[in-house]
Amino acid sequence: MEASTERLLWMYETMLVIRRYEETMAQVYLEGKLPPQIQKGLAFDIASGPVPGEMHLAAGQEPVAVGVCAHLTDADTVVGTHRPHHFAIAKGVPLDRMTAEIFGKVTGLGRGKGGHMHLFDPARRFSCSGIVGASMPPACGAGLAAKKLGTKAVAVAFFGEGAANQGAFHESLNLAALWKLPVVFVCEDNRYAISVPKAQATSVVSNATRAAAYGMEGIAVGRNDAIAVHDAAAVAVRRAREGGGPTLIEVKTDRYMGHFQGDAEVYRPKGEVDELRKSDPIPALGNELRRRGLLDDAKAAAIATRAEGRVVAAFTFARESAYPPAAEATEHLFA
Repeated sequence: MEASTERLLWMYETMLVIRRYEETMAQVYLEGKLPPQIQKGLAFDIASGPVPGEMHLAAGQEPVAVGVCAHLTDADTVVGTHRPHHFAIAKGVPLDRMTAEIFGKVTGLGRGKGGHMHLFDPARRFSCSGIVGASMPPACGAGLAAKKLGTKAVAVAFFGEGAANQGAFHESLNLAALWKLPVVFVCEDNRYAISVPKAQATSVVSNATRAAAYGMEGIAVGRNDAIAVHDAAAVAVRRAREGGGPTLIEVKTDRYMGHFQGDAEVYRPKGEVDELRKSDPIPALGNELRRRGLLDDAKAAAIATRAEGRVVAAFTFARESAYPPAAEATEHLFA
């Protein structure tokens, strides 16, 4: 299914929002953790600053999120990874409440108790987890529920290529194929499982080939391109909605930042990121839209202004929100 003009422009603007969000978060996260403190003899304090804890950003991987989520509705389920912001934004999770959650504020999605790796929005049927490979079993559960209820909803499990070597991957694909569940498994292949190159940990060139072992279709998207992802996802989502069962998609994508913020990235060849940025998917999509006559300088400027405004408003909301009262520390917990 060819993407409509409206959808193409949505993908472009959403990618801009994601990129600006991640770049802003990278700066904010370092507040209170900057080199001057280290130079004074203090160790890097991961708990300091307005955003405590680890931080995993997805700049460069925007095409995977928008290309898939362009086909989804609020009735569809998305389960993300420990690197979840691009999926959440593309699924329509409110930017202000998501940011407040990351800041640990009471106005956040989980009243500030989940943080950036545990974002939950029942209204948009979005969730994520810090556990590698944990997206796939819940997606199968959502797919089973949709099938039994006859809703025609689909579930999407996003995961990295490193997670394809986890037992949860193989068990989930087997179950989804056996029960013909409406699940789309989407593997982000950014070539590194934390710091381990894919070739040193995975026996196949493309995880899409593993789909055949479970009796499902596998689709390999060989470039970090939003339209290419969109077209692959169109086939997979349509198959799921029509009762044709699951699909495994693997997308070659690029991670511009470290596995986590503060990652020294000594495992990457010198100049690798600079080389990857020469094929940045955002200007690439913008150029394609211009070629089709769908984008000009004025429209591009207006889109960029809106994207920036959304991000600024979200971070302002988070900073100005209150922390949850100490008395809530033992509330909203499983007994």
